[in-house]
Amino acid sequence: MPRVRLSLALIAALSLAACGGSEPAEPTEAPATEAVPVAAPPAMMPDDAPPQEEAPADVEPASATPANCREEIGEVASARLVARCIAVSPATRPPCNALNPCEMIQGEIDRACGQYGEGEQKPAECAA
Repeated sequence: MPRVRLSLALIAALSLAACGGSEPAEPTEAPATEAVPVAAPPAMMPDDAPPQEEAPADVEPASATPANCREEIGEVASARLVARCIAVSPATRPPCNALNPCEMIQGEIDRACGQYGEGEQKPAECAA
């Protein structure tokens, strides 16, 4: 039994010595390194890519087109287009909104009207 007590005392003493007793080491600062910009490699086309053409400089950027139907065709005309879209679209959330491009609104009208078969009568808004 004395050996067990001696062993437990030794384990306790070593545990306490390992947990504390010495001053915490101060962190040392890493030497400051200056960030050197690395140039990206030039873009390379794969050998099997089809020939590419440069865009002409006089082409207007896409942002020059009207952002929505109201800007494109005006308040009254866009309201008529939206009303036609709402009248024919079976979608629960159709894109019938003057803030969408006119092409999108007209596309929904065309899609909805295209769902009618030959023998079915289409709404009058499909013929407008």
